[in-house]
Amino acid sequence: MRILVGLDGSSSSDAVIQEAARRPWPVGSEFAIVTVIDPFFFPKAPLLLEEARQTTHRALEEQAKPLAAAGWKISPNVILDNPRHALPRAAREWDAELILMGSHGRGAVGRLLLGSTAQAVLRHAECSVEIVRSVPEKERAAGGGMHVLIPTDGSEHAEQALRRVGERPWPNGSEFKVISTPEYPVLVGEYPYYAPEQVAELAKSSLNHATESAEKGAELLTKAGLKVSREVTEPGDTPAHSILAAAALWNTDLIVVGSHGRRGFDRLILGSVSETVALHATCSVQVVRSPLMVL
Repeated sequence: MRILVGLDGSSSSDAVIQEAARRPWPVGSEFAIVTVIDPFFFPKAPLLLEEARQTTHRALEEQAKPLAAAGWKISPNVILDNPRHALPRAAREWDAELILMGSHGRGAVGRLLLGSTAQAVLRHAECSVEIVRSVPEKERAAGGGMHVLIPTDGSEHAEQALRRVGERPWPNGSEFKVISTPEYPVLVGEYPYYAPEQVAELAKSSLNHATESAEKGAELLTKAGLKVSREVTEPGDTPAHSILAAAALWNTDLIVVGSHGRRGFDRLILGSVSETVALHATCSVQVVRSPLMVL
């Protein structure tokens, strides 16, 4: 597996390296450890820019030591470009299957606001992207296992996320929960008009679909040999908020979600559920995107 790790020297970057070193990965996996320096800030100081590049490269080698100590092949690289454009391009050129990066960098405002670079990468990368948030050791499951939550709406992209989870190695003792949220029509104003029996039928159909999706997802992971539970959540104001609430209640370490669901999305704007979850979760969130699914 080819994993590109985007670092910026912040505390979020430390969390990314520690989490990457802690997890098991497929045999033969390798890591590109990348930092991007924006030349915009060095318009008349080329020597200073070169000095910054060399210093940053040495810092990357030092920061990547936990991965090297774990036996993984690492390739540090400093890119001179705008980070929001450079990371997706570097991942594409290196054929990365996954980008790991922190939840916010030096320029982020507030814990719940995703850094602009991370948000841009999340939207424009052609591979899967994980926004890593550190979990205190005292909150981790006994034995180092992870609580992994996988929302599904029965779409092709949700199924792809489930398959990725089933194919990956995980720490011993990890537990997995497949959840699905019924979506009911939002009735605003007088139109469109739904008769009470129509509303009841729509609610029943949505509940049946959510139940079916959760069962199918749990079955897929059970066949992969994972310890799985399933849940149909109470419908909230949005599916994203239902997912976030379920993650908080279950002490989740990682949410794995498809890049978009049954409603589809504009190529340049990530599906609202996936992005809202990535923006506001207090745990790590991996948005699964298959290169074959890029529009």
